[in-house]
Amino acid sequence: MYLTSEVKKNIFKDYGKSEFDSGSSEGQIALFTHRIAHLTDHLKSNKKDRVTERALVNLVGKRRRLLDYLKEKEIERYRAIIKKLNIRK
Repeated sequence: MYLTSEVKKNIFKDYGKSEFDSGSSEGQIALFTHRIAHLTDHLKSNKKDRVTERALVNLVGKRRRLLDYLKEKEIERYRAIIKKLNIRK
């Protein structure tokens, strides 16, 4: 399995406030980014997997909404997370 509890703890420790802080926007955005990267790699080799494609589109939408929320509330945290994750150019 690609997303174990250890991987989640590392993501939350690197991008959130602590390894147990799964509720912060930065931690959730980082987790969604990890899952999006995994699904994108899967779809490169399985082009006709429409269920995974739909799940990917939903995840991208969730991440977009979280980024919009963060941008509206605290622009500095938004800029820090997109720079740290290399989401935007």
